Amino acid sequence: MPDRLTHLDAEGRARMVDVGEKPVTHRACVARGEVRMAAETLARIAEGRIPKGDVLATARIAGIQAAKRTDEWIPLCHPLPLDAVVVDLVPDPAGPCVRIEARAEAHARTGVEMEALVAVTAAALTLYDMCKAIDRGMTVEAVRLVAKSGGKSGEWRRTGEPELELPAGSVAPAGSDPGGGE
Repeated sequence: MPDRLTHLDAEGRARMVDVGEKPVTHRACVARGEVRMAAETLARIAEGRIPKGDVLATARIAGIQAAKRTDEWIPLCHPLPLDAVVVDLVPDPAGPCVRIEARAEAHARTGVEMEALVAVTAAALTLYDMCKAIDRGMTVEAVRLVAKSGGKSGEWRRTGEPELELPAGSVAPAGSDPGGGE
């Protein structure tokens, strides 16, 4: 662990880190979170019975859009040209919750941790917004970084998390077309 925080100067003032001399490398990160809710709310989401529309599709788009604008959410983040952002939302009746996973990827001088975390958070908040009229007791929980690769610090994985794929070249889920579509 570093001895000092890189976002503080010698006098302790907040600053944007100068990454200009760092090499461009492939960066990939995965973040996860959950939105807990009443079982009936989850059933209505899964069955498409929410008056505001397709909750999971809208939350997925919100997560992707937010990842692309992370530097506007987090004051000291660098704007990054993202190569890919994938947001998955999975209803889990055992929770009852919707599990959210976001994968971000870039060739850049700094990591994409914040982009993955912002994607999960925006997807979760969108889900809450679309369902709050029927369940104000929902909670956004456990937003966390699960894995990262690339850069000087290399690979990191959170212990205790279910296994996931984080290949060197892509963070797209197995069976998907990482180069397709957009």
